[in-house]
Amino acid sequence: MMQTMMNVLVAAAVAAGGQTVDVRSDLERIVSGGGATAALARVSDGHRTWTGAAGVRDIERGGRPSPGGYFRIGSVTKTFVATVVLQLVDEGKVRLDDPVDEYLPGLVPDGEQITVRRLLNHTSHLYDYMSEPGYSTNRWRGDARFRSYQPRELLKVAFAKKLPDDGKWHYSNTNYVVLGLLVEKLTGHPYGEEVKRRVLRPLGLRHTVVPGDRAGLPSPHAKGYEPLPGLVDATRMNPSLDWAAGEMISTAADLERFMSALLGGKLISKASLKAMRTTVETGAGFGYGLGLQAYSLPCGTVWGHSGELIGYLTFTFRSDSGTSMTLSINPSTRNPTTEEVMGIAVRTFCGSAGQGGGAPSPSGSASSPVAVSPAPSSRP
Repeated sequence: MMQTMMNVLVAAAVAAGGQTVDVRSDLERIVSGGGATAALARVSDGHRTWTGAAGVRDIERGGRPSPGGYFRIGSVTKTFVATVVLQLVDEGKVRLDDPVDEYLPGLVPDGEQITVRRLLNHTSHLYDYMSEPGYSTNRWRGDARFRSYQPRELLKVAFAKKLPDDGKWHYSNTNYVVLGLLVEKLTGHPYGEEVKRRVLRPLGLRHTVVPGDRAGLPSPHAKGYEPLPGLVDATRMNPSLDWAAGEMISTAADLERFMSALLGGKLISKASLKAMRTTVETGAGFGYGLGLQAYSLPCGTVWGHSGELIGYLTFTFRSDSGTSMTLSINPSTRNPTTEEVMGIAVRTFCGSAGQGGGAPSPSGSASSPVAVSPAPSSRP
């Protein structure tokens, strides 16, 4: 949910090609160095797959985390929502360059000027409601973390403010709340039901969940913590504050299958996939398409998304050659450093191309302070 050092971290790390590698030692170094209480990874070259985990499932009771465990995927939810919207485009129910006001009249300020495409690629210039104090699920919110929110309630917060007219790209979770309502208007069903019907069931993603108001995660899962400064258990929370912008839960195997199907053209038409992969410059170390991030490096380009909810960092990326990496990290008293996570991604995607000459440079420079967290997320 908001850009901090993980934008540059992943941008400097991921690229195409390479061989399946065992990254267990990398995960263990992150944990032993205080960068995570638990970490799991799944790496595949399209033929061979490696999975592993390090750390503890629970800092009080111990237990090894499962490589197949569940975790909150944060903004990777946006890629699922964008896929559903593009399926609706393929069905002729919506057009990318139509104004959102045509489908949701009067809902969005200046909605006659903001197209569906601009919502998908974050060029709408709508204020991010998660920038408001108490509205970010990447911050400890005490008992408020169990509160239930309605989408229009979130939009009321967003539309009370406007961004400065600075001409810059602005990642905004508000865009995907509007898109969730668009899906519901066009289909007559809750957006989560459409995600299940159109994506989860056809692909057999039995371990991917749209939780709604449910506070917990299915088992097995590693607990997520927040330093206050001591570690506080932040695992249970009502994710309705994120809704279509970041509420979902999944596993590494399910995310790998989803990205493979999406980028392999099995979920949307060639025209829609081309549109999805048409990026805008962000100034944040990556290009942003329609619910997809693209990182261009000397050894190629990788596609996918990253996400963050309190206690959980997620990265799922795939190259056109079929190499994929999904990584889930539960931060400890500090977030993992650029070098720690970058090493995993460079060895996964770049192989020898990513070694010896130093880390590749990101495709752009971050436009905000960087600290380890995934691509634009709910951080204010």
